[in-house]
Formats: sequence, C-alpha cells, structure tokens
Amino acid sequence: MAQPHPLTFAESARGTIGLEWELALVDVDSGDLRQVAEPIIEAVAPPGGGEHPNIKQELLLNTVEVVSGINTTVDGAATDLDRAIEEIRGITDPLRVELLCAGTHPTARWRRQKVTNKQRYATLIDRTQWWGRQMLIYGVHVHVGIEDPAKVLPIMRALLTVVPHLQALSASSPFWGGDDTGYASNRALIFQQLPTAGLPFQFETWGQLEQYVGDMMHTGVIDTFDEVRWDIRPSPRLGTIEVRVCDGTTNAMELRALAAMVHCLVEHFSRMLDAGEDLPTMPSWFVQENKWRSARYGMDAIIITDRAANEELVTDSVARWVEDLLPIARDLGCEQDLANLRVVLRLGASYQRQRAVARRNGGELDAVVGSLIREMRAGRPLPNPARGA
Repeated sequence: MAQPHPLTFAESARGTIGLEWELALVDVDSGDLRQVAEPIIEAVAPPGGGEHPNIKQELLLNTVEVVSGINTTVDGAATDLDRAIEEIRGITDPLRVELLCAGTHPTARWRRQKVTNKQRYATLIDRTQWWGRQMLIYGVHVHVGIEDPAKVLPIMRALLTVVPHLQALSASSPFWGGDDTGYASNRALIFQQLPTAGLPFQFETWGQLEQYVGDMMHTGVIDTFDEVRWDIRPSPRLGTIEVRVCDGTTNAMELRALAAMVHCLVEHFSRMLDAGEDLPTMPSWFVQENKWRSARYGMDAIIITDRAANEELVTDSVARWVEDLLPIARDLGCEQDLANLRVVLRLGASYQRQRAVARRNGGELDAVVGSLIREMRAGRPLPNPARGA
C-alpha cells in the first residue's frame, strides 16, 4: 500500500448550497449541437482577464456550465444560474444558438464532437479512449456545506440509499444517437465507464479515504482528488458533499426541486447525527442494483428500500420522502421547490415526456429536441398529454 494522501476538509457553514448545471449549445435551425463554447467563454470573460465566476468551460466545445456562488438557499443558488443563463443568451441568441439540457442530446453523434483544448481534457481522452470520447452527457451537481468533517462519510453512506429516487426523478436520457435505448437514464451507465466514476466506496473512516486516494495517486490512476468522479463524493477543497447523481434537468423548476430534495436530505441526516441516531445504510450490492433499476426503469422502478431487502415503487417512496422532508424544507426556505417534485410525479419525468413527444410525432426525434428547447425557455416541464395533464 502507498502512503495515505492527506485530505484536509475545508471549513464550511452548515447547509450552504451551490449548484452546477451543464448546458448544451444547439443550432436553432438544425437542432444539432454547435461547437461554439470558446467564443461564448471569451465574450463573457471579465475585462481584466480571467474566468467568469459563474460560466465555465467543459470537456466538449458544445457545452457550457453555469455555476452558482455559495448560497444559503436553493432560491439564491438558482437565481445565480438564472443570471448567468441570461448573460449567455445575450451572446447565443444572435448566433442562432439555443440552450438545451438533458442527460443526453436525443440525436447528436459523439464522433462529431470536438474536445476543449485543455491539457486535462486531452489527458482524459488519451487515457480513456473510446469511452472517454463518448462522454456526450450532461448533468447537475449539488454541493451542500458540512460543518463537521466527521459527518461527511456517514451522510454520504446515507445518501446512497436515495440514489434511485434522485436518478429516477431526473432521468432525461432515453435516447442516444437517434435510438431509444430502453433506459430512462442512459447517461448513468455511460458515465460510470470512466475510471473512478460511478458509485463511491462506503468508507467507514476518513483515513480509509486518504489511503484510497494515496493508492490511486501512487498507481497513476489520478493526479488530483478532483479526478475521483463518484456519483456522490466529498469535496474537501470546498467543505461540501457533492451529489452528482442527477441527469441534466431540462428546466429550472425541476433543477430547483431536485436541489431542494438534496438540500433537505443532507440536513435531515445531519439532524439525525446531532440526535445520536444511526443513519440508514444498505449493502453495496443493493445500492448497485438500485442504480441499475432506476436507470433502466426510471419512475417505474421497484427499488430496494432497506437492509432487510424490502421493496417499493420508487414514486411511492419519493412521495413519502417529500411529505417527511417538508418541515425541513420550511426551515431551509425551499418548501415550494420541494413540493414541486409532486408536479414531476404527476407529469412524468423528462424521459417519459420525451418519449411521449416522440410517439406523437411518429418517432421523429427532432420534435423531441424542440420540446427540450421549449422547456428550457419556459423554465418548467411542459405537460404530457398522454398522462392527461
């Protein structure tokens, strides 16, 4: 074994929240992806040079990422993103470029996409080759501040019990390169093909995590901790837990609702620790099975809910979690955002709405792209007539 790599967890105020939202750049006329991230990044750069605090480059030139500052509420973080998107649209509208988000673009071909000219991206593609070049995927990341480093690993293990809930609610990647994959979230399975991506290990102590990082660095798997791309990971540099489970959300309302659920879950588990209560955990094989079920079946998944192997329809479990978390949501100022998960339960998740659009248009996926663009502009999920909404 190598020497452990010290990881100092930064001081962070309890319950602070930050959001990251990866957005696709889409040609208005063709609906295909446009490789125009570089001129956008240049146009929004501060006059004195450097990087825009809320608009970032990503792996591919068809993508920009909007990130919030450190906030105390979901509303504050989401407002940061709204302002960044408005600034981007001031540049993209004259270029006839629209913004779109889903776990995957329904029709785009990965072979046609260009990689951002940065060394870290070149290194990633050189190492991962065919799988790395296929990372034509989009996600949402939620950071929540943890005031006590001793809480980080227990809360992470508890969050693994709700991975299928977050994945099913956010699932928005049924299509890949023009084909229906049969999955609600094809992104979930594509992304875990990268080294160090996928579900995290359930470490019991911080020392075990430091040993893992030391081993991975010694053997050349990673150069920095940021290259650990788990679905849920600690962010020692920021003093947060980062939840990366969710597919890219197609609109601001769903983004806020999912962020509210994560925010409330972390606070719920933190309060349990304060009260001296044991947090829920499940064996790794149940967690892994739940991830596959929610990726495959989405809102129709029957998930494993506890160590005793009890099972339940994921939508029933989500509905109960929303009810249980509402008092915490009131304390955190995100009650309406959390309650909006009921809208998703009623209208269907994005993958269901996308398939409904495809069916109404004889399988034509250009219509699906159009619906995703409209949802981004509307800031809310558009009704699915197939569900009587």
